[in-house]
Amino acid sequence: MTSLLPALRGASGRTDSPEAVRFGEHVLTYAQLAEASASLAARIADAGRVAVWATSTPETVVAVVAALRAGVPAVPLNPKTGERELAHIVADSAPSMVLAGADDVLPAALGSLERLDVDTAARSQEERFPEPSAESPALVVYTSGTTGPPKGAVLPRRAVAASLDALEDAWRWTGDDVLVHALPLFHVHGLILGVLGPLRRGGSVRHLGRFSVEGVARELLSGGTMLFGVPTMYHRLAGALDGADAPAGLAKALAGARLLVSGSAALPVHDHERITAATGRGVIERYGMTETLMNTGVRADGAPRAGTVGPPLPGVELRLVDEDGTVLHDASLPGASPQDGASQDASSQDGASIGEVQVRGPNLFTGYLNRPDATAAAFTDDGFFRTGDMATVDPDGYVRIVGRKATDLIKSGGYKIGAGEIENALLDHPGVREAAVTGEPDDDLGERIVAWVVPADPGSPPAERELADHVAGQLAPHKRPRVVRYLDVLPRNELGKIMKRSLGV
Repeated sequence: MTSLLPALRGASGRTDSPEAVRFGEHVLTYAQLAEASASLAARIADAGRVAVWATSTPETVVAVVAALRAGVPAVPLNPKTGERELAHIVADSAPSMVLAGADDVLPAALGSLERLDVDTAARSQEERFPEPSAESPALVVYTSGTTGPPKGAVLPRRAVAASLDALEDAWRWTGDDVLVHALPLFHVHGLILGVLGPLRRGGSVRHLGRFSVEGVARELLSGGTMLFGVPTMYHRLAGALDGADAPAGLAKALAGARLLVSGSAALPVHDHERITAATGRGVIERYGMTETLMNTGVRADGAPRAGTVGPPLPGVELRLVDEDGTVLHDASLPGASPQDGASQDASSQDGASIGEVQVRGPNLFTGYLNRPDATAAAFTDDGFFRTGDMATVDPDGYVRIVGRKATDLIKSGGYKIGAGEIENALLDHPGVREAAVTGEPDDDLGERIVAWVVPADPGSPPAERELADHVAGQLAPHKRPRVVRYLDVLPRNELGKIMKRSLGV
């Protein structure tokens, strides 16, 4: 395959090299990144795997790029991971060393590893490294571990290149784009899309370090063309736009961006609407996973549509499958439509069949590290990956994710109901600030719908009957919550996803 990061080839020694990455005042040009990563790559070339203490700093970028250039798999480590989980990841991935910034204080779980400090100012005349095969591992990224110890998804170079090139096609992503984000660099969204994406194109990335509304406005007004974020970030932007003390130029900054992209979780419809109303610019969504990288995405020339994540990306085969293995919909086929006779009991608000998303294509991982059993269970006999996500497909091919099979598909009174549409309906009520929906056992219905609500005014929460009637009026009577539980805050992870298992699911 061609180089994974072609913009770095030949960049060493140039004085006119454009900006590659910026973290606050710390800027690395392509020439500086090429030389620093080449120097480090030469030092780790014989390593089996390397762990990367993935702080939001230029050192992390240099470390990961060096590993890619040396053909050594990198294992990004979340600096906020607890000792027990970190010890599991280290034991499972068995890195030969850990790459970190000189000022980083590493936990005891990494004490047995050789430490190599990353020097972003290092210079090297060595700039040519043989390109590894397309199937060789690029990264080992660990899943969140919600159903057991985290599993290491082995991502080959082929998958990284395929996903980034598919997004280039869908988003008309070029070397002229300047990406702004504040995402963590230990995961697919922030690291692969948010750093390797611009570097593969020859563009640049400006990382805010920590998210702030003011930082987003500043960077977009000073040349940023794209913004990547998670729903929590866009919720804060929407709130700032609504406020009387909104940062100067925020609406102009968002309106002037070429693309506003949200991912890692569903962006609530009311936040879509608030941002569009204030800026005239719609937020587009995409859908991916650690194991699959990117599966779908709203195109740059497509219509942003709240609640959808766009059609399958080029090269990705996507289908919806019922519990008995029946293919309800093959979104990869031109003019595909739900299979004749699909059960209307398995329906969303528009009558489309709900099924598990299964995908196949060059974007997939090769398997879970040291877990052949889990790898085999994750794939169908014909090579499709079982995502565990439930979705419907609109007539024009736009996919709507309704939630996780394990926590967001509620079987109540003979219906299959997606939690996501009920959550959006609840969020449309002025008395609701945050909402999550789950199911719990019910002797009569099988499962009853439970709403977990953070009131807009904690001193005067909307009544349970009022919320139930609100949902029934927007959707259908069988989708109304039977129980409402009030919370001060919903439990979320660092990417803004609601941790429903913490709600007792």
